[in-house]
Amino acid sequence: MSTRPYDLLIKNVRVVRPNGNTVHEGDIAIAGGKFAKVAPGIDVTLAKTVHDGQGRLAFPGVVDAHMHSGIYSPLDEDAVSESKAAAMGGVTSSLNYFRTGQYYLNKGGPYKKFYPEVLKTSKGRFHVDYGFHLAPMDSVHNGEIEMLIEKFGVASFKIFMFYGSHGLHGASDSQRDFLMIGKDERYDYAHFEFVMRAIQAAREKMPERASQISLSLHCETAEIMTAYTKIVQKDKSMKGLAAYSASRPQHSEGLAVFIASYLANETALPNINLLHLSSRKAVQAAIMMSEIFPHIDFKREVTIGHLMLDITSKAAELAKVNPPIRPREDVEFLWDALLAGELDWVVSDHACCRHEMKIPKRYFGNIWMAKSGFGGTEYLLPALVSEGTRRGMGYNHMAKVTSWNPAQRYGLNSKGDIAEGFDADLALVDPAKTWTISAKGSPSTQGYTPFEGMELSARVEETFLRGQLIYQDGNVIGKPRGEYLFRPTA
Repeated sequence: MSTRPYDLLIKNVRVVRPNGNTVHEGDIAIAGGKFAKVAPGIDVTLAKTVHDGQGRLAFPGVVDAHMHSGIYSPLDEDAVSESKAAAMGGVTSSLNYFRTGQYYLNKGGPYKKFYPEVLKTSKGRFHVDYGFHLAPMDSVHNGEIEMLIEKFGVASFKIFMFYGSHGLHGASDSQRDFLMIGKDERYDYAHFEFVMRAIQAAREKMPERASQISLSLHCETAEIMTAYTKIVQKDKSMKGLAAYSASRPQHSEGLAVFIASYLANETALPNINLLHLSSRKAVQAAIMMSEIFPHIDFKREVTIGHLMLDITSKAAELAKVNPPIRPREDVEFLWDALLAGELDWVVSDHACCRHEMKIPKRYFGNIWMAKSGFGGTEYLLPALVSEGTRRGMGYNHMAKVTSWNPAQRYGLNSKGDIAEGFDADLALVDPAKTWTISAKGSPSTQGYTPFEGMELSARVEETFLRGQLIYQDGNVIGKPRGEYLFRPTA
């Protein structure tokens, strides 16, 4: 029997637990890819390898529960480069929204044929552990939900509420072609209802998994956005991010939250995730719905982009995203809600959109011609620690909203905490390292970032995935080690 029971001992760190109220100085012992012991003064002779944590904060590996690998570039490329960016940000679990239709694999059809191709393409390419949320786009997909949970471990699904009659980047009259659904199919409120009923039917057949099977919704109202887009485009006094925000007004979000919540109540589906809430009206609507329907477990998400950027950003059309970047008063409201515990997790909504695709040179300065979405997973934890600390947010709270809460909701039962038996996923953070964001320093292939030039006061120095060092001092280390997350995990 080995006299060295630990594979790795990380000495001299300050351990950040998501459910604690303070930070503890100590050591972390790892064996077999799991945390084996967390305590001060662990004997170095018990470990095969000893690593000096240099007094850094040890956060549980980040669960970036909202990414879009493979949306604008081939999945086999994005899986490699964008998971490298994730590792740079302390992310160890990447959950990606995926669907049939244009972008992604540019294919329609049933998931029983589509999803195995996604898994085959992904295998051996992610530098972090990975999984997928899937969007049922038609009635065939609704009939596959139970199969997707049982056979493929897909425990979370999505509805894009505005897709039925409004385009991904703006107004559109060709949505059926975009969605690649049949002539007899409609992507509308009735479809959303039937998605909910299908998920709830599956939950009822799987009571042991039901608590971690959920539906996420992108809450914006197509009809209001289409009407306001026409109004704003005629108003020559408005331009850039301010115009795009006005074209997709805050009450469009709020109304969509009301509709989604009422349908959840009607279909008795209790696990609802309200994605990337961007405004005061959206958050207030979400809180109001939780009071009206207390039996529904609403979770509320916010992105680091909506917390760090506002409509005055110099990034202009490079920061175009759905829902839009908002005025400063909305940003401040989001921070107040986050600090008050009214928002459940923080994500990146990372969608690498390379510069030449984001906006061709001939359209520079034209917000309407830019594509929606941008990357940012590499700045998720350092930006939250930097800005959160300035605002009085505790480290334990940060760990809760970046790791524990999304892991619990999405069925990652071995992720999200630094505790014995959990996967040894870690982000070692220097909370006093001032640096300036530059796209040149990111392994992402995007080539720009709307966060360019922002000064942060914290930096991820090292990332460990299941006890293996995968990122250190600006470099991703080794071949891709990411494993597929069949959810709910054991």
